[in-house]
Amino acid sequence: MNQNKADKSDFGMMSYDEIDEQIRPAPETVGFEEVMQKAVSRRDFFKGGALLFGSGLFMQSSLATASGTKTEAAAFDVFGFEPVEANVKDTITLPKDYQWQPLVSWGDPMWSQGKAFDADKLLDCAAQKLAFGDNNDGMKHFTVQGRELLAINNEYVNFAGFFSNRKSTAPETVDDICKTMEAVGVSIIEIQETEAGWQLVKDSPFNRRITAQTPMEITGPARGHALMQTKQDPLGVEALGTWANCGSGKTPWGTYLTCEENFNGFYATEATDFEINDDLKRYGLAHKGYGYGWHEVDVRFDLAQTPNEPNRSGYVVEIDPSKPNSKPKKRTALGRFKHENAEMVIAKNGQLVVYMGDDERGEFLYRYVSQNSYKAGADIDDLMENGTLSVAKFAEDGSGVWLPLTPDTTGMSLAEICIHTRQAGSKVGATTMDRPEWVAANPNKAEVYCSLTNNKIRGLEPNKGGDEQSVGGPNPRAANKYGQVVRWIPEDGDHAADKFAWNLFVLAGNPQVHASGLEAGSANVDVSNMFNSPDGVHFDSQGKLWIQTDGKTSNQGEFAGMGNNQMLLANPQTGEIKRFMVAPKGAEVSGFAFSHDRKTLFVGIQHPGEWGIESTFPYGDVPRSTVIAIRHKDGHLIA
Repeated sequence: MNQNKADKSDFGMMSYDEIDEQIRPAPETVGFEEVMQKAVSRRDFFKGGALLFGSGLFMQSSLATASGTKTEAAAFDVFGFEPVEANVKDTITLPKDYQWQPLVSWGDPMWSQGKAFDADKLLDCAAQKLAFGDNNDGMKHFTVQGRELLAINNEYVNFAGFFSNRKSTAPETVDDICKTMEAVGVSIIEIQETEAGWQLVKDSPFNRRITAQTPMEITGPARGHALMQTKQDPLGVEALGTWANCGSGKTPWGTYLTCEENFNGFYATEATDFEINDDLKRYGLAHKGYGYGWHEVDVRFDLAQTPNEPNRSGYVVEIDPSKPNSKPKKRTALGRFKHENAEMVIAKNGQLVVYMGDDERGEFLYRYVSQNSYKAGADIDDLMENGTLSVAKFAEDGSGVWLPLTPDTTGMSLAEICIHTRQAGSKVGATTMDRPEWVAANPNKAEVYCSLTNNKIRGLEPNKGGDEQSVGGPNPRAANKYGQVVRWIPEDGDHAADKFAWNLFVLAGNPQVHASGLEAGSANVDVSNMFNSPDGVHFDSQGKLWIQTDGKTSNQGEFAGMGNNQMLLANPQTGEIKRFMVAPKGAEVSGFAFSHDRKTLFVGIQHPGEWGIESTFPYGDVPRSTVIAIRHKDGHLIA
């Protein structure tokens, strides 16, 4: 998720999400009738003993499967570190005996002909083409021919740092705009551990920048549809570029999935008489974007001149890191919305299953199931093009169902469903959610978690985009400042099953400010581990859940004592949560990957110093988004 200020917009100091809420229209009303009482006691969210899974309550010492069979939680320590305290320092805080180093930062050259980053001169467009992009977010690790690679998203541009050597912090020249277009997308780098620590391998044959100008194949049901056709691409089969790359995913066959999120703000138009239709408004398209000015140099981004172009953004893009010259593929079968990540698992019968969240207040949680099964040598394109996209409906009794988005259920063609996916979800009555962000599936059992980061307007005012947001179910609070993590177990442990049972794993809150009630959080939250706005959720190979945050860091008022954003580790079986890391000032924690030997953890530190918060992370001058490498001083496995 990003919250960069759009200097050229008329929206002031709003986040991207808040800007979009002023744009999106309110279609038909859908939602819960009365799913959960507003005055549920905090104690009820976290009780010991055997509670039925699906009650909407949190189980401490035991779980029950969807069929009702109880499984006692194993008593073992998943942590192995002393938790750190919340703070507002402008550095990385780690447990005793852990250490960190910068691996790669915005502006670092990936090839020898690139220029070394200069905090005073910064970069021009030519230098940025050869350098690591800005605002690193989701990432994945790959081992190719014995070499270690990281594929890393570069979500957007932090204007305050990007133009920090002058008074204006907005693009002003053609070169400025070109530089921003080259700073987004994906950076693929080879990395190597040396005596000096982990380093980027310059000039590696695997190093690659994928930007807003990279040609991409359009695949799936939307390929060639009239809504995908433009003057530049009359066949509707090739798009240029990817941007707003938020979360990520990894396929069983070793390719990278990068997910386009807030794509809408990169489009704009000076034609004030151009009427933006409701389908575009549902995705946040407006006359004024986020201030990038791309429409001033490239007709693709001018809404009045190329109104179909936004229909070609908002997808999951597949990239093969092992083939630097391969053409990325936009997988329209996975739907078009503000993708956070794409969590891929294999169902019991071998079908490919992809879980995805639409990161906007009042939007939905999705699942894609391939028609055919995955096996070695299978037709990968078939698996990613032919399948069923569904949307989640949560019931008040703790049960849930995946509602298929088909021509029969929506009255839309398959291509239209893949292009106007949000509208299709509204038609079938999906559950509006508190910004569903990262989804993580436990590698050792059939259970899935999703972070619902926050929602300040649920139940308080008519939703300006999407369906009416009733309070209840996995979204129990109006004016949800703190967020929560919902989890579900598919029926019979089968990810392809249409039914599931759900509950809340944790309800974030502030027990230091609120003595009781939902704002205090669930009982696995206390003053030693409290946090707000869970964002990234990731499982390691041992089945431990890592939680990263992107929330308020004022450390005052409702957020007193929470400090900077952080990364925590949770035991899914007991609900216990401990804080592992605190980020520097103004930064979001985003991106998570282990080295091949699991002795190094790579974590993204995004936009330090954003929103005018003073930061000089990591080098004492211009704040720069950075991927860091975390190790135990004795070379132990992480945690």
